[in-house]
Amino acid sequence: MMGFLRMVTPPASPPTKRSRRQRRVRANGDGFPVFLPKEVKDIKDPFARALAQRIVRIPVPLQMGNFRGCVMSSCIKPIVQQHDKSPVVLLHCFDSSCLEWRRTYPLLEQASLETWAIDVLGWGFSDLGKLPPCDAASKRHHLFELWKTYIKRPMILVGPSLGATVAVDFTATYPEAVDKLVLINANAYSEGTGALKDLPKSIAYAGVKLLKSFPLRLLANVLAFSSPLSENIDWTNIGRLHCQMPWWEDAMVDFMISGGYNVASHIKHINQKTLVVCSENDQIVSNQLSVKLLCELQNAVFREVPDSGHLPHVENPKQFVKLISDFASGKIN
Repeated sequence: MMGFLRMVTPPASPPTKRSRRQRRVRANGDGFPVFLPKEVKDIKDPFARALAQRIVRIPVPLQMGNFRGCVMSSCIKPIVQQHDKSPVVLLHCFDSSCLEWRRTYPLLEQASLETWAIDVLGWGFSDLGKLPPCDAASKRHHLFELWKTYIKRPMILVGPSLGATVAVDFTATYPEAVDKLVLINANAYSEGTGALKDLPKSIAYAGVKLLKSFPLRLLANVLAFSSPLSENIDWTNIGRLHCQMPWWEDAMVDFMISGGYNVASHIKHINQKTLVVCSENDQIVSNQLSVKLLCELQNAVFREVPDSGHLPHVENPKQFVKLISDFASGKIN
């Protein structure tokens, strides 16, 4: 039977030079995009491996400082865009990547939500060989240009921890781009990078190398998750994978010396419907800050995620996705 099929099936057209080149850019032999660090092959978490295979780069125009051009920006794109609903756009924590959403993203798709997971400029897996500014203003403008070029509709913007700060900063500047907000264990009251902005560059680079170190990252994971050591080790490798990008140290130093984010004064001006989420067992951001945020926002509701620490979208994805789905559909109001 197989021999018969081979005889009657016409041979495939030989691939063009362009199609061969596109395949080389998109994936290597393991299905991972070739622009990802080689260490991605060592990751064991099946959700992270599956999501990593879907990371793409899309051109985003950017004009900031002396930089003029397009940034090939990394993200996870939805398979289908639904023009009758607000898309869900996922940001990530400080110095992280779209892989943070490995356990939530597929569940959001199963819930029929058009979902994007965006790497914030200066983090993740974009091509920053020609490094643009990576301060808060550039991160904000880059997200707006990505939204304006590809998403084009008011979105449900989701930000955990410092990602919540990014979301507040963006919404205050571009309110027309945001339909609703979801702020998770929000670190919205930090006052930028503080004294770090005044460090000599040599010391700043030394600090960044320490930030990249496996022991420090593992300690952060132990604080964030109540998981077995073997799982925490693998999740540490996932969380620091983007640190292997050749431009990462330069981008981090640029962000540090820029002063970072300071958005506390913007909070009371946000009038989009906002879901404030906190975790029952967060050991990094105090739940009192979530309550303070709830009180200062004009139009907010509050929900707690049980049995989870700082990143409920990793530890308790089913409960978290239900909150997002209910909020998107108007069941939470």
